[in-house]
Amino acid sequence: MKLYLASGNAHKAAELQALATSGGLAVEIISARAVGGMPPVEEDTGTFVGNARKKALALRAKLPADAWVLADDSGVCVEALDGGPGVESAYYAGPQGDSAANLAKLAAVMRDVPEGRRGACFYCLLLVAGPGGAEQVFEGKCEGVLLREPRGGAGFGYDPLFVPTGYTQSYAELGDVVKGQISHRARAWAELATWLRKRTA
Repeated sequence: MKLYLASGNAHKAAELQALATSGGLAVEIISARAVGGMPPVEEDTGTFVGNARKKALALRAKLPADAWVLADDSGVCVEALDGGPGVESAYYAGPQGDSAANLAKLAAVMRDVPEGRRGACFYCLLLVAGPGGAEQVFEGKCEGVLLREPRGGAGFGYDPLFVPTGYTQSYAELGDVVKGQISHRARAWAELATWLRKRTA
């Protein structure tokens, strides 16, 4: 089965393909880049599911009628920021969507927040859209805390600032194998994989 990923983010495509392959699924994740690029989408719905749906439908409009599209919307939700940046995580430092600037801003905002209020979670919503308006939604969450300064050179986005519960290393220090087992995206993918196995059985 082919799933067209409604994103131009190479990291996401590789991460999702690795999850599919490691789970033994006969699924090919095809980046939007392979079909001419992701159409511009204004992520203005205020919800993870609304943004994911907009992205999925925008890419689906470029594809054959029988195509299935996978979109994700994810972010970091911080206790001390009343759940922010949340759905605005990709644009926290401004509309340019600069991940380094986003990371630097969150580190700065949180620098003086005391230990007991540094709780956060990474949240991922995966949405699959198919023929005839078919739609499935899958969710995943990983709880943890935020460091005062970024650590680690792997991962992307806010990974260097986030330490998952039960670990002392940041997402960006844990490596792909561990992250692939515990991440918010891995947990949402596990739900999606169950659905895919039923479809491809």
